[in-house]
Amino acid sequence: MIKKMSPSESDFDIPAKNCYRMVILGSTKVGKSAIVSRFLNGRFDEQYTPTIEDFHRKVYSIKGDVYQLDILDTSGNHPFPAMRRLSILTGDVFLLVFSLDNRDSFQEVQRLKRQIYETKMCLKNKIKENIDVPLVICGNKGDREFHREVQKEEIEQLVAGDEKCAYFEISAKRNENVDKMFQTLFTLAKLPHEMSPDLHRKVSVQYCDMLHRKSLKNKKLKDIGEAYGVVTPCARRPSVHSDLMYIKEKAIGGGHGKDKERCVIS
Repeated sequence: MIKKMSPSESDFDIPAKNCYRMVILGSTKVGKSAIVSRFLNGRFDEQYTPTIEDFHRKVYSIKGDVYQLDILDTSGNHPFPAMRRLSILTGDVFLLVFSLDNRDSFQEVQRLKRQIYETKMCLKNKIKENIDVPLVICGNKGDREFHREVQKEEIEQLVAGDEKCAYFEISAKRNENVDKMFQTLFTLAKLPHEMSPDLHRKVSVQYCDMLHRKSLKNKKLKDIGEAYGVVTPCARRPSVHSDLMYIKEKAIGGGHGKDKERCVIS
């Protein structure tokens, strides 16, 4: 549940099954935060600011249903391996970013892909259930084609035969292929395609709250109308303790951790 999202202090009652976390991983200076900025605000900042870890939250109203997407923009350094592992364990969808003009960053994505699958496989063995890992590998800085160090043939080998993995070459700077990339990621995750930046209307918190209250009064609104999305102001990352308890419940409960309400701002 998201508490006090508007001045009226109305609550969105978001089912836990409609709450997801997108984790963005990759080396430093590959454009992870620039992609997040395009996704949330449609903007690109020329100035580089190193990311320690940024947390964002976006709430959608789609055909009367409400969805919550938490976005974890991770550090490229990751001095604490345990925190990276926790980010992977709590993630539902993944975006792995490298820079087309930096071979080292591509090699890091290769390592990250293996680590994600190995970590999720460990959880799968504990809960005895299948775990899908929707994942998109993103080659950013397509606007620097002249300086390219990673060839398409190498990338195709990395994603070959993996139905839950796709690859896109984008330019966050020029806003090329960014929307299409997110559409594919949400399709792989079996999420509404309207969550993609270009397929919903951006509105204020107050407007989204009003629309949701109308949908509760009129069930017909569930089948008609536009899709809306709002960036939640002042969203804070759930505590490490909360994440650890979620994973513990998921492992002990045989995969029913998703039934626990974890959509809160702590």
